[in-house]
Amino acid sequence: MAQLSGAVDLSQLSSPASTSSPGGVYVTEVTEESFEATVRKSIQYPIVIEFYSAKAPESAAMGDVLSSMANAAQGAWLHARMNVDTSPQIVQALQIRAVPMVVGVLGGQLVPLWQGSMPQQDAEKIIAELLKMAAGNGILGKAEPQAGAPQDDPEPAPDEDPRYTPAYEAMAREDYAGAKEEFDKVLAANPADVLAKVGKAQAGLLARVAGFDVAAVAAAVASEDPSVDAILDAADLDIAAGRAEQGFSRLTTAISQTTGDDRDKLRLRLLELFDTQDPSDKVVLTARRNLATALF
Repeated sequence: MAQLSGAVDLSQLSSPASTSSPGGVYVTEVTEESFEATVRKSIQYPIVIEFYSAKAPESAAMGDVLSSMANAAQGAWLHARMNVDTSPQIVQALQIRAVPMVVGVLGGQLVPLWQGSMPQQDAEKIIAELLKMAAGNGILGKAEPQAGAPQDDPEPAPDEDPRYTPAYEAMAREDYAGAKEEFDKVLAANPADVLAKVGKAQAGLLARVAGFDVAAVAAAVASEDPSVDAILDAADLDIAAGRAEQGFSRLTTAISQTTGDDRDKLRLRLLELFDTQDPSDKVVLTARRNLATALF
């Protein structure tokens, strides 16, 4: 399975001449006409589809819970809502007999989650498992906001800018080497292109984690004396899953406890992972300061 944008939402990065809009809404309404296109996006990031009906009072409450969770997750997954009253073909195809019904979508495949009402605490646990499944299958991207505050001087979104299209298409094919080459072409024309720099670093990250056995990596790093390679792999998975602060902390701690070639290997990987994120992000700035402290 593949994704287009990698470990972070590239649309949230700003060039020196523009500003990013804070937050956003990660909820979208799906129709029979847009259903297939929405499902295809699950090669990039997890999608949770809520089938609802205005005739079922409990649907509204479940929808509010899911929308709140999706917005709080800031793109870790997209909440798609589909009205069964106006979608008879989908209802028949999926044999929907009662609502609300909630399913996950990963790599174009539907994953049944639950039917009926669900307390938020329980829903969070189920969706957390869905996200683990997504990470284990290399679905590591983030959804773009479906709505939010307008930019003062917006630039085209990455997936609308033809300069990045060949690279994103390569990543969708899991051709990460090809994606890096395409991002290099953009950087050759404009070495200051932040999106291309981040995209190239993400392609490198995804190339490494694509073949990981998540359980094996977790077991290796949890051992009494984890190897440097185990720490590197665990940090890669942290970043790919959107846990940048945890991944950076893992590496800076290891750097402070090692010397020589091991320390240099950890340092170089940390610098590479910095490039997968928005350089102005507070998490990155804090981690850079922590790196300096660990080294000196």
